Amino acid sequence: MTSPVLDLIAFICFVVCWIGYTYFAKRKAKNTNCIARCLHQHRIHWMNELMRHEMRVGEAALLANLERNITFFASTSMLILAGVLTLFAQVGRLEAVIASIPFTATPTDALIQIKLSLLTFIFVMAFFQFTWSMRQYGFLNVMLGATPLREYESSDHMKNYATQMAIVQDQAAHAYNYGLRGYYFSMAVLSWFFHPLLFIISSLLVVYTLYMREFKSKAVMAITEGMIMLQREEQERKELKKESLKL
Repeated sequence: MTSPVLDLIAFICFVVCWIGYTYFAKRKAKNTNCIARCLHQHRIHWMNELMRHEMRVGEAALLANLERNITFFASTSMLILAGVLTLFAQVGRLEAVIASIPFTATPTDALIQIKLSLLTFIFVMAFFQFTWSMRQYGFLNVMLGATPLREYESSDHMKNYATQMAIVQDQAAHAYNYGLRGYYFSMAVLSWFFHPLLFIISSLLVVYTLYMREFKSKAVMAITEGMIMLQREEQERKELKKESLKL
């Protein structure tokens, strides 16, 4: 059996890793190219391009596809919650299974219930985030349907409307990302059933994985380069428009 102090330290490390990384990623995204920052620019460009289309069936299909992905995780969260809650009635059997695994810390009924409660909390919060993301995509669909068919280039109101749609989509994506982050950290919690030291290592590994994928991955580089290309295209389009007005 491990020391309760070590379990407490491991839990505090987990909380600090999750909250600390969330705060760090939010602050760093304001001045560093990352998935969240670059995709926000892509969404603004997407909504501005949408305003130029008379038929918006393609955009509606793309948004529906995004909603399906979130719906999958929301329903999966409910299934996982059902499984975790079922384990509360099998604490004694779960304790025997864990104790039979070599090199694991001998658990107690109370500690196992605390660990299961933490998993329950994580997936409840993930479910709330996924459903909130789904609702916001629904709001975006309403805004898309309310978009009037008129000359876009001459309307500052419609340009601002496109920006507001991009903001709603961005908030929906953030909620989706927070839900996925809960899945990542739930993997760290699973290691706590074996040993608190492994829990600490897993929490740090999750933070490292999230950081590399959101700030240093090849996908981030490609998205950033794509954002630059779109900005150049938009600048060239404005210059061509000025030249045509002069003529």
